[in-house]
Amino acid sequence: MKPDEISGQIIDAAMRVHSALGPGLLESAYEGCLVHELNRRRLPVRSQAVLPVEYDGCKIDVGYRIDLIAAGTVIVEIKAVDKLAPIHEAQLLSYLKLSGVKLGLLLNFNVIRMKEGIKRMVYNM
Repeated sequence: MKPDEISGQIIDAAMRVHSALGPGLLESAYEGCLVHELNRRRLPVRSQAVLPVEYDGCKIDVGYRIDLIAAGTVIVEIKAVDKLAPIHEAQLLSYLKLSGVKLGLLLNFNVIRMKEGIKRMVYNM
């Protein structure tokens, strides 16, 4: 599958999870349910993937964790906040840059309609 097809599957799965759970839960609840939904769809996904920082020729584990990475080609950052802020976008862009992945989704589940909580981001290296 191409990254755009994978992101489409992720968005569809997020909408399904949001329809079932609604807003108001912790990010971890949405993450766990989204992983379950993506596994049901047989989409390979890693949760809480370690993301080291490369500095001075060394890879240093400083505690960064990618919420989800699907099929190695789409990073998903999950939020449950009143409103997405520029820092959330900056976080996803940093993860894209550090990982070498080009496509990312910022998903905020604390919204009335899930489509209002989706931000697609592309990092051009």
